[in-house]
Amino acid sequence: MTRNITKSARIAVAALALAPATAMAIPMLYEEQLAHSEETRIIRYPIAGIENQWWFNYRSNVGEARKELASDLKRASDTEDKRDAWDEYAGELKDERVDYVKKMQKKGYPVGEVYVGD
Repeated sequence: MTRNITKSARIAVAALALAPATAMAIPMLYEEQLAHSEETRIIRYPIAGIENQWWFNYRSNVGEARKELASDLKRASDTEDKRDAWDEYAGELKDERVDYVKKMQKKGYPVGEVYVGD
C-alpha cells in the first residue's frame, strides 16, 4: 500500500511540475488588444431607440466583420496574417460605428456623449 501511495505521489508531483509549462499563455497581439477594445464599443441598442435601416445595417455589418475575422484567422499561416486580420476587424468595427452615429446625428437623433471632468 505504501508503494502505491508513493508511486501516485510521484505522478502527482510530476504533473504539477509540468502544469506551469503547459499552461503558459501565448501573449496577445497588439492588434488583437485593439480589436477587443473596439468590441467593447459596439453599440448594443439603437440610438434613441430608433430601429431603422441604419441600425439594421450596422448590426449586420458587425456580424459580417466577425465572420470575416473568423475566416481570416482560420486561413492565417503566420503571425503577420493574424495581425492583419485583427487590424482589419478593429478598423471595420470602428468605421461601422462611426458611420452609424454620423447618419443618426445627421437625421437629428440625439447621440449621448460622456465627459469626464476633474
